[in-house]
Amino acid sequence: MSEKNLSTKYQPQEVEAGRYEEWLEKDLFKPSGDKTAKPYSIVIPPPNVTGKLHLGHAWDTTLQDMIIRQKRMQGFDTLWLPGMDHAGIATQAKVEEKLREQGISRYDLGREKFVEQVWDWKEEYAGHIREQWAKLGLSLDYSRERFTLDSGLSDAVRKVFVTLYEKELIYRGEYIINWDPQARTALSDIEVIHKDVEGAFYHMSYPLADGSGVVEIATTRPETMLGDTAVAVHPEDERYQALIGKTVILPLIDKEIPIIADEYVEMEFGTGVVKITPAHDPNDFEVGNRHDLPRVNVMNEDGSMNELAGKYAGMDRFAARKQIVKDLEELGRLVKIEKMVHSVGHSERTGVVVEPRLSTQWFVKMQPLAEEAIKNQTTEDAVEFYPPRFNQTFLRWMDNVHDWVISRQLWWGHQIPAWYHKETGEMYVGMDAPADTENWTQDEDVLDTWFSSALWPFSTMGWPNEDAADFKRYFPTNTLVTGYDIIFFWVSRMIFQSLEFTDRRPFSNVLIHGLIRAEDGRKMSKSLGNGIDPMEVIDQYGADALRWFLSNGSAPGQDMRFSYEKMDAAWNFINKIWNASRFVLMNVEGMTVKDIDFSGEKSVADRWILTRLNETIEKVTDLFDRFEFGEAGRQLYNFIWDDFCDWYIEMSKETLYSDNEAAKQVNKSVLVYTLDQILRLLHPIMPFVTEEIWNQIPHEGDSLVVAAYPVVRPELTDDTAAKGMEVLKELIRSVRNIRSEVNTPLSKPITLLIQTSDEAVDTFLKANQNYIDRFCNPEELTIASDLEAPELAMSAVLTGATIYLPLAGLINIDEEIARLEKELDKWNKEVKRVQGKLANERFVANAPEEVVVQEREKEADYLEKQKAVEERIAQLRTV
Repeated sequence: MSEKNLSTKYQPQEVEAGRYEEWLEKDLFKPSGDKTAKPYSIVIPPPNVTGKLHLGHAWDTTLQDMIIRQKRMQGFDTLWLPGMDHAGIATQAKVEEKLREQGISRYDLGREKFVEQVWDWKEEYAGHIREQWAKLGLSLDYSRERFTLDSGLSDAVRKVFVTLYEKELIYRGEYIINWDPQARTALSDIEVIHKDVEGAFYHMSYPLADGSGVVEIATTRPETMLGDTAVAVHPEDERYQALIGKTVILPLIDKEIPIIADEYVEMEFGTGVVKITPAHDPNDFEVGNRHDLPRVNVMNEDGSMNELAGKYAGMDRFAARKQIVKDLEELGRLVKIEKMVHSVGHSERTGVVVEPRLSTQWFVKMQPLAEEAIKNQTTEDAVEFYPPRFNQTFLRWMDNVHDWVISRQLWWGHQIPAWYHKETGEMYVGMDAPADTENWTQDEDVLDTWFSSALWPFSTMGWPNEDAADFKRYFPTNTLVTGYDIIFFWVSRMIFQSLEFTDRRPFSNVLIHGLIRAEDGRKMSKSLGNGIDPMEVIDQYGADALRWFLSNGSAPGQDMRFSYEKMDAAWNFINKIWNASRFVLMNVEGMTVKDIDFSGEKSVADRWILTRLNETIEKVTDLFDRFEFGEAGRQLYNFIWDDFCDWYIEMSKETLYSDNEAAKQVNKSVLVYTLDQILRLLHPIMPFVTEEIWNQIPHEGDSLVVAAYPVVRPELTDDTAAKGMEVLKELIRSVRNIRSEVNTPLSKPITLLIQTSDEAVDTFLKANQNYIDRFCNPEELTIASDLEAPELAMSAVLTGATIYLPLAGLINIDEEIARLEKELDKWNKEVKRVQGKLANERFVANAPEEVVVQEREKEADYLEKQKAVEERIAQLRTV
């Protein structure tokens, strides 16, 4: 074993090459099979097979991998189940786009051949996704990989559909739905994105049939007037009382329609008269139902006008709008055009303007399911959201949810398990097709993608077979990690479906993260050209650096900004660990696990680093449990960079380069042990480089993947050493700062006087004078409580001591007083702050006792330093 095994510079491509395949060959990512161990499971939010993974996926899966890797090391029987989503409309749109480039439509191929094309697409992109998972180092159990169109998952989908139908929670009806004219399918409310666009109110006059006058109405969609079946006024609107019951002539098609009274009309809005188009507006649909109005649908599925639109038949809806406005103007029926900006619904997938359209669809009756989900959040089986504020987001949506339109006019997806008799029209819903298949036709529609992905936590485990081994062992799952943008789409649906079909929550915790944005804060998008390919980032910096950045980029629930500067910092941190490891390896060559023994006398540095290690293990473990990965990363960074690399390794040289063989053996043992524990703590975040280094140091076991996660060892904590080291570090830093201020290099010996005001500090500094000699380079060192402060000297106040560097001829008295006055100002502010806190009765009464004690200790420390600086200023002013 030698540092030669680690190259002189961290090179991620070399470190990561072949490692993932090695882990897979050893089956390290599968559950342990230890039935005495507590199970811990995560199901991956299945990425759509529409393309390659983006940075958001990398973030989401990195957090999951960190959780599952830590739990695996902690001895849990872990399962991280991978899979992908067929993503109905999104995938079909991609394949149709590809076919259009070849001059082909899905209708040219027919349903069967088209679906074959989509399966080919799925296989190609599933391969890309697996390659990306591997490059990120995700510890997934591929033997359990699922796809939302797998036969087992299809069984679950049919079971749920049939059961909900039999409970009358699924129904078929004619309603106004959101229609995507390009994809020619229905959309649920949350698949519609509203954008502010420039539009207009078109004011038109409809003549009364009796010739007594006109009524003025306004609409943003003149093309739908061809489907008007009434004009409505408010029943209490005195202006129009005499018109109720009369009729008007619908311009352009000269059709007579009634004037009705309905409380839906807002008297104060516009003219107080509205057109009613039951087949093209959800509110008009309800009015039409109340007044038994006919429903006239004047549009085709592709957004063109149909034969009921008269002379406009065959025209695109927007072309028809222009022509209708022009014709109204020629007829003298166009009163005015009022320009305005309004919110218009667009299809999330195709981007086209959504058309409210009368259609026969399948719906889930949401109220009873939502009520159960809301009720469950008050029980012990509640799903815990992190951060907790997203629980309110979930509850608000469930409280205001509409019935869910689940049918889609697509060919790719789970075909609805409903059949219609060719002769009688009778409908049959069931798990299997009717025996007499020749006389029955299956519903051509497929189910919304989210219908099948809502079952993901339990359908992937073998449900509806409740005796399935994985279902019994690993369901409910423990943690779901996902973005806040799909709480409505997916999280809420998994919760109510799981409660309905398993009587249990689907997961204990939901960790919500935000979106990854560009460095300037804008959303990443193709149109802006600011997207970042995570695979290109890995090629440049390595997977571990990307994972470190993603794990530390933000607090739960917050957005993150990608930054190459932060990627540089991540790489530098790993390189720091790499170089520290090379130093350790160079000094422990030939050492084995059996040689690790620090039961002998340890130096204060040894005892301090083991104490800090215990503190770090405790904090990081707690922060991981609370999903506070950013703060966990900060604790790790500070311990590794500052404490281990910058202080302990430097202090170890004092022992390693000495002739004390017993002390060297203890020091080497502490070095190896601490590095081993650091690698274990870091492994869930940066698995590749930690495995590489761990394999070079003395260790037992096949892989860090299944090595034990660090635990606190109380017998290694030494509070006295920890406090003493803080004074020593403060002293060394102060001397270095003073040297820097007066341009005195470390190589130049100095006189160092230390006036102690605390007996314990006095004893400690005298006992560890060797470190002061090494790091401060004094030619003369005095440590005493009765030391007389020199007149011409630089000084610094420490906890329990004041240091003086007599540097006659190198300092200016006035400048030194000015510097001390700045320091005094700092201590004045600290004293004021801490005393203000302690003067707050609510703080003292409500804060934990240990927190109040800490603040009182700070007060005493700050007051001592304040006094020492004041005395030093007074002394210098007498010179």
